[in-house]
Amino acid sequence: MAQKILVVDDEPEITRLVRAYLERAGFAVVTAAEGREALAVFRHERPNLVVLDLNLPGLDGLDVCREMRRASDVPIIMLTARLEETDRLIGLELGADDYVVKPFSPREIVARVRAVLRRAEGTPVRPEVISASGVTLDLAQRMASVAGRPLDLTTMEFDLLAVLIEHPGQVFTRLQLLDRVQGNAYEGYERTIDAHVKNLRKKLGDDPLNPHFIETVRGVGYRFLAG
Repeated sequence: MAQKILVVDDEPEITRLVRAYLERAGFAVVTAAEGREALAVFRHERPNLVVLDLNLPGLDGLDVCREMRRASDVPIIMLTARLEETDRLIGLELGADDYVVKPFSPREIVARVRAVLRRAEGTPVRPEVISASGVTLDLAQRMASVAGRPLDLTTMEFDLLAVLIEHPGQVFTRLQLLDRVQGNAYEGYERTIDAHVKNLRKKLGDDPLNPHFIETVRGVGYRFLAG
């Protein structure tokens, strides 16, 4: 059965174009043009992934993202205008997995959808448990905990934390981290890592000014502190 994608955008031409390319790529597509309709379709259709425009009439995309994330960990790709950097970062902090800036190529949307779905499916190469500094990740079951307390992580957060924990003490640039967790890094998108690290720190109970887990290396990127 084809994986189902919910496309939410109030511009009919964008919706038509994205739908055509996704269907050509083998996906089933359902659509919505405004926020409340999107939530209703989301609950009824239970899509495998959501492509969500931030600039929606009525209930805006950030509110829609927040409501979806409360109910599900379904992958969400945001569509944003080039000037909406603040909203884009807020969306990532709410748990969106990726974003695409308008104007975009519909082929890029298809590539991003495929990449995010691959990460969400999470086919583990090795069914082992990794642990460092009290943080434990079960790669097979994709479960995480800190000091025995379960962590509710998005797909992106889990993969990012796994990269850092597997290489304690190693400094990664933002672009390196993006490439490790997505498989294809785009310059200009690497700052999205900052939003995901912020989420991880909050869930880990980590203080960025006095970190026990993830340390910012000024001008470079991040590393996981061992011991």
